[in-house]
Amino acid sequence: MSWREEAKRSAALRAVSELVEDGMVVGLGSGTTMAYVVEELARKAREEGLELLCIPTSYQIGYLALELGLRLTSLDEHPEPDLAIDGADQVDGRLDMIKGGGAALTREKIVDSCARRLAIVVDEAKLVGRLGEKNMPVPIEVIPFAARPVLNKIRALGAREVEVRQAGAGKVGPVITDNGNLVLDAYFGPIEDPRALDGALRAIPGVIETGLFVGMTDILYVGTREGQVRTVRRG
Repeated sequence: MSWREEAKRSAALRAVSELVEDGMVVGLGSGTTMAYVVEELARKAREEGLELLCIPTSYQIGYLALELGLRLTSLDEHPEPDLAIDGADQVDGRLDMIKGGGAALTREKIVDSCARRLAIVVDEAKLVGRLGEKNMPVPIEVIPFAARPVLNKIRALGAREVEVRQAGAGKVGPVITDNGNLVLDAYFGPIEDPRALDGALRAIPGVIETGLFVGMTDILYVGTREGQVRTVRRG
């Protein structure tokens, strides 16, 4: 296992250990880091006899949670989860984030925004001075009918490049989200004002949601190259 995988796993274990209590409803983000979170949640629930309910943000994470013996619920039944745990693609010094590398950004933002507390788990390579550095795109979920005009309007907002995300691993065609939509990846470079850009993008008809998560994180768990886990709380 690489140091980054070890770091993500250590941060995931620490977050679950410190934050998860019996009787909680826990929102589950998506992505590779969340696999470690779900595995640790299942272990903790099994060994400590905890009663937990989980709200997954993707079919993939929901399937994994069920396979490991966790019980699922929904926002219809529990519209205000006690806790949400999620990963991120980039995190800046204000704890604002870019998310959506796994194309689950809309459901993640819904669950994360509903939770009483949001914990983010990353390795230290995800930390940046400004969002959008290192050629990181902003993912944007878009209704397929509106893809072309939305793409043009995103360019007009200053994106130097915008592309429809394509499926990999031998699949042909674009990525389709769990909501049946497309994902556009927009490259703005370092972003001066993430909140303003998020608002401008979401104002475009046809845009469902963006991967800019601003002012949402309550506590950040950072796994380091040296094997430590640092925590940062929103001031």
